[in-house]
Amino acid sequence: MAQKTQAPLTDYLLRLGDNALVLGQRHAQLCGKAPALEEELALMNVGLDLFGQARNWLGYAAELMAADLVTDQIDADHLAFRRDAQDFRNLLITEQPNGDFADTIGRQFLFDAWHVHLLDGLAGSSDPRIAEVAAKSLKEATYHLRRSSEWVIRLGDGTEESHTRMQRALDNLWQFTGELLQVDEIDQAMIEAGIAPDPETIAARWKATVEEVLEEATLERPSYDAWMYTGGKVGHHTEHLGFLLAEMQYLPRAYPDATVW
Repeated sequence: MAQKTQAPLTDYLLRLGDNALVLGQRHAQLCGKAPALEEELALMNVGLDLFGQARNWLGYAAELMAADLVTDQIDADHLAFRRDAQDFRNLLITEQPNGDFADTIGRQFLFDAWHVHLLDGLAGSSDPRIAEVAAKSLKEATYHLRRSSEWVIRLGDGTEESHTRMQRALDNLWQFTGELLQVDEIDQAMIEAGIAPDPETIAARWKATVEEVLEEATLERPSYDAWMYTGGKVGHHTEHLGFLLAEMQYLPRAYPDATVW
């Protein structure tokens, strides 16, 4: 790996890992609170998939960071439980509250529609390890998208109440979707190195997937030109992330030297 791409690569891996970690934690918060037992099992399975992806991405990032610092004190758990909110690089949409079931499904669908195409592109990465992790994760993300799409259609084309709630969730979450398609210097460095896929292709595929599902769900798509929140990729987050991390990181921070027997 060329030295000039190592720092951007680490940042890029943190973004991938933090997206999965934070969204996985949102799913974990729904344990015992889903509308039906079968749906609770599905939500927890999606969350576990995301945690597994987070461990792979953050584990790779930790190895690069440890090599730079000549230390073995950084690992995936350290990155998950010892960083503060401003050090996280997840997309803002992943940290939004669960709300009602329409909010949870809407957030998952908008993320899945982007995530599956990103992973498909990363499976052809010039970095063999990224390609391997992406190929495995793509199988999981494909299921996630199928499931969330089916629920958006079911709620959108269901009763008047379910349609109203699904449309409201979509309208509220749309303001965070611009960041999915945003390209900055980190992304550009990865694209030039052949590590990340063409962002225009990802954007086109995301829009096509979203439009196809929303049309079948009889939901109105908000404007692509709407004002968007951004900043999560560089550590500028909503107040929601701090509360999420306070819950997720409590035990590791309270008992930093604890070990499993």
